[in-house]
Amino acid sequence: MGLVLALVLAALGMAVPAVLDWDVHVRWFPPLHADWDPRVGWGTVPAVVLAVLAWRYAIDLAARLSWGRLLGAAYVGGLAWMLALALVDGTGGVGDVLDHPYEYLDTARATTDLPATLAEYVSRIPVDSPGQWPVHVAGHPPGALTFFVALDRVGLGSGFAAGLVVTLIAASTSIAVLLTMRVLGAEQHARLAAPFLVIGPAAIWQCVSADAMFAAWAAWGMCALAVAAVRRSIAWSVVAGLLLGWCVMNSYGLPLLGLLAVAVLVIARSWRPIVPAAIAAMAVVLAYVPFGYAWWEALPVLRERYWDGVAHNRPPEYWMWGNLAALVFSAGPLAFAGVAHTLARRPSAATRVVWWLVAAGTAMVVVADLSQMSRAEVERIWLPFVPWLLIGCALLPERWRRWGLGLQVVVALVVQHLLATGW
Repeated sequence: MGLVLALVLAALGMAVPAVLDWDVHVRWFPPLHADWDPRVGWGTVPAVVLAVLAWRYAIDLAARLSWGRLLGAAYVGGLAWMLALALVDGTGGVGDVLDHPYEYLDTARATTDLPATLAEYVSRIPVDSPGQWPVHVAGHPPGALTFFVALDRVGLGSGFAAGLVVTLIAASTSIAVLLTMRVLGAEQHARLAAPFLVIGPAAIWQCVSADAMFAAWAAWGMCALAVAAVRRSIAWSVVAGLLLGWCVMNSYGLPLLGLLAVAVLVIARSWRPIVPAAIAAMAVVLAYVPFGYAWWEALPVLRERYWDGVAHNRPPEYWMWGNLAALVFSAGPLAFAGVAHTLARRPSAATRVVWWLVAAGTAMVVVADLSQMSRAEVERIWLPFVPWLLIGCALLPERWRRWGLGLQVVVALVVQHLLATGW
């Protein structure tokens, strides 16, 4: 049922604007922010080879490898997959998006005094303000800008270098999710989910989007929280809080990770990490206040800019479900099958880890969609939620997982070779 829903959503997401001549205010291939651009490139052959090898061997290898080798293979395989897809567009596939003026790098290169920049950060968010920030700088807290300023200062400020850094970080997301599941007592299900966390269409956006870094930091924050809850460790609680607080300073939408954090603590049956983790997270957020930036003051200003910009032209009648159609392309249609199959059953002792994590991932998507603060572009914006949906594939019957992995890689290859995505 979930797979049928995914395919119907994807088809309607493409067909409805075309048939009704409905301008839903994205680039020319809704529900994705993309243009029709069939092509092949340097990465085509490696991407096809990796896709075939993954379809043929990944499920068996995930079951057979030692745990350490599985993690190593997941990282190397995921990194190779991301880069192969990006290199369909040559080296520009890694760096061109981050080099665009609406991204962070231009502003990071121009920032000579970060404290002074933070002092005027909120005042330059409004769309009609003097010296208004570019779209992504205005639309996010200053954590991401801080990161790219640091990259520029150490000589990694070119689009290609920054793109490689983003990709290296993004490739660790699957490792963090697998470790989280193992710490919570679900190693077998982690092995079953591993191929879907590593190889899929989300890699198209992971190689070029800062949101892919946010996904990695969020996953590592959850991993630290799981360790803290299982081991009753204050130190790991603080680490989790610092990472999750850093996520909040990178995206106004990532406080939704609180839903996932609650699921982790429910699974571990421990609430002890809450206080130290919350204090550590608040410390990260409050660290920016002396420099003139307060998250809670910036959010309402950002909301005004959002509705003064393109969002008010993007019809909710389309995007309330069009967002989910875009998610089909990013997470892959099998993610919907995994979610439906997981949530349709009551959690048992054997499946409760997967059930709670998938339920939390689904809840984050639903709340984000209902908030109306994510109209379009969710193929990148929702990257932090995608891994927690994909682990539902672990509960699918084996025959579904085997051909389903093939479906995932075909979607990735087709989208990357037919569409020029904007992120």
